[in-house]
Amino acid sequence: MSEKTEYLRGLKREAAMGGGQARIDAQHGQGKLTARERLDILFDEKSFVELDVFVSHRCHNFGMDEKRAPGDGVVSGYGTVDGRLVYAYAQDFTVLGGSLGEYHANKIVKVQEMALKMGAPIVGLNDSGGARIQEGVAALSGFGKIFYNNTISSGVIPQISVIMGPCAGGAVYSPAITDFIFMVDRTSQMFITGPQVIKTVTGEDISAEKLGGAMTHNSVSGVAHFMGGNDAETLAAVRELIGYLPSNNLETAPWRDMGDDPNRLIPEFDDILPENPNKAYDVYGIIRGLADNGEIYDVMPHYARNIVTCFIRLNGNTVGVTANQPKFAAGCLDIDASDKAARFIRRCDAFNIPLLTLVDVPGFLPGVDQETGGIIRHGAKMLYAFCEATVPKVTMILRKAYGGAYIGMCNKELGADLVLAWPTAQIAVMGAEGAANIVFRNEIKEADDPIEKRREKVAEYEAKFSNPYRAAELGYVEDIIEPATSRQRAISAFDMLESKRHSLPPKKHGNIPL
Repeated sequence: MSEKTEYLRGLKREAAMGGGQARIDAQHGQGKLTARERLDILFDEKSFVELDVFVSHRCHNFGMDEKRAPGDGVVSGYGTVDGRLVYAYAQDFTVLGGSLGEYHANKIVKVQEMALKMGAPIVGLNDSGGARIQEGVAALSGFGKIFYNNTISSGVIPQISVIMGPCAGGAVYSPAITDFIFMVDRTSQMFITGPQVIKTVTGEDISAEKLGGAMTHNSVSGVAHFMGGNDAETLAAVRELIGYLPSNNLETAPWRDMGDDPNRLIPEFDDILPENPNKAYDVYGIIRGLADNGEIYDVMPHYARNIVTCFIRLNGNTVGVTANQPKFAAGCLDIDASDKAARFIRRCDAFNIPLLTLVDVPGFLPGVDQETGGIIRHGAKMLYAFCEATVPKVTMILRKAYGGAYIGMCNKELGADLVLAWPTAQIAVMGAEGAANIVFRNEIKEADDPIEKRREKVAEYEAKFSNPYRAAELGYVEDIIEPATSRQRAISAFDMLESKRHSLPPKKHGNIPL
């Protein structure tokens, strides 16, 4: 028995070496960890259990029968993250460049199906040369199976993709379907067609990093949600994200004792807004003040910076925050901000994460590019997402709440369960100056001193509408609160809404304006 056991151990040691020491050294030379090193960081110490260790390809074409491929270029299995069950697969670039063949795909499909059955998150660590050309259509079939499972699992279990090397061609669509995409700066790329193909077809000359690098997809395309400086930093961020999420759509996110007083007042909020309503400020100061211990987990921090989407904890419970950011484009809603917010809202709703909306929005961003780019369609996504969400929804109006954008930021009619406003709130169809120019146009024009008359009418409009009291009188705002009590009131609201039960009419699915 000892000989057989030693033989088994030898095979597993060999499998653990992947493509061999030379290729491991080459991987390290590029600033990248191996598949198993990455899994060791992702999972709790010694908790990862590998499955299908001995699976290999069955391809005999183009000399493949002579090529050794431990695990067929992917390591798959399960373990725990902070004691909670998580499944994962990690493509091994040291084995056939991590290319995807039939049995490589089958290993991924198996852990996808296990994760779905067990109701546990799945993390995919992508580092691959793409479809294995030697296996032809069998490799493409494997991609199709993975995409299908991604789609069926969407909204049921959290799916996280981590791009840790090249990810090209059809391979990019599995990450694109998942809930979150992490990339590693300078060592990961995503693109449908690479720089060489683009140069051949269109004549455009561009580097791989500029075309599909981490910063490109985090700040320009919006394909990716997070970026880490290296493999270890990125995987630590994945572990942290999992802590904010439930294991599946039938559970709530795990509660964590943060040691922060739920009745803590925030006196600095009384003076946090500039006296000039047209002056910008940083909404992160408000979000951090509300959050337990000031901790936030920012989602897409580099993209559409005029809106903030992030996770925080309030009295130990995960809450999704959507907030206008006056530091960028005055906090206006535009095409990219609408897309960013809509995806975040639907993600929170799918996984039973309550929504807190912080409003300071002067309107939708005007411009020919916005109109011809489809701001109507994109803005409608955000409206749709808020209306469709059945989780507890609390809206807090900080300052400006004008026109259609006021509605778009989850007002009462879009399903907000509770709307609170600061005394500085300005809830109206538009700003006082613009409104006065329209409503009192003739009076201003006929006045002996049009400038003074205009100033007088602006003040009149502000007194009547640029405040939260009219909205409160009509029941559109439940309460006008002292800013210092905002954390108290938000926690109280979500505690009250904890037992909320609301379901949508029976249907196959809605038709969101994509």
